[in-house]
Amino acid sequence: MKRSLVIFYAIITYALAELMWWGYMLVSLQPRRFAMIMGEGSMFIIVFLLGAYHMQTSVRKERKLMEQKRNFLLSVTHELKSPLASIKILLQTIQKRDLSKAQILDFIDKSLLDVERLDDMVENMLLAAKIENSSYTFPKAQFNLSVLVDSIVNRLQITKCDCNQQIINAEIEPKIEITGDKFALTSVVTNLVENAVKYSKPCMAVDVKLFQKDGKVFFQVADHGIGISDSEKTRIFDKFYRVGSEDTRNTKGTGLGLYIVKEVLDKHQASIRVKDNRPAGSVFEVVFA
Repeated sequence: MKRSLVIFYAIITYALAELMWWGYMLVSLQPRRFAMIMGEGSMFIIVFLLGAYHMQTSVRKERKLMEQKRNFLLSVTHELKSPLASIKILLQTIQKRDLSKAQILDFIDKSLLDVERLDDMVENMLLAAKIENSSYTFPKAQFNLSVLVDSIVNRLQITKCDCNQQIINAEIEPKIEITGDKFALTSVVTNLVENAVKYSKPCMAVDVKLFQKDGKVFFQVADHGIGISDSEKTRIFDKFYRVGSEDTRNTKGTGLGLYIVKEVLDKHQASIRVKDNRPAGSVFEVVFA
């Protein structure tokens, strides 16, 4: 890509130099037509430079997209290998060691959690692909959002911290019914809660709220993690975009989660905004009108 840019700039420089030389030659041969030559030459240069600028912008966007896709593939590879390696070790341990029934059941439960993690990631990638090529129709039906949020929170709940405390604190108002695509909205809730856990420090609490107010349904996910800078808040819903630098980032992810969240909510005429939590972290608020 760098070599292409060098060649591009060299061609632009050569073309401008040639244009100026031929302009000089024309003026020398026909000095009476100086004004016409300068006017047409200036207009040509302006159009030429505008075209070069837009081409350069397109090349930079393509370069950035290629870099994002490269990082996405690296992230997906890591995301796939980690749970697969965990499942392999757990199954090999069950196979080779004489374990008690309780230990076997514990290892199976851990393996199933990794399988669910893989399933979530595959569903995310498939849904993102369908959204991008407009092949997903978002079939809508009425369902109980309270039950959906509660089941996802229970599945993602982590209880391995000190004193075995739960780190997802949920306040879910019961019997909240909405009309929408249950499968796609499951992805929305899952991505928002997983992100909150992922970008928080170990065993740091995450607050999930679902309630109705003024005829609207509110879903909030608040964490006390690293937070999001104002400059990045407008970009976090872009495809493949991830908070922070690729060189220093430690958190896992593919950059598809929030892209899917925004696209799905747009199809449901719902809004989402992110604001700062106090004293640290972020709050994602979804509003169903």
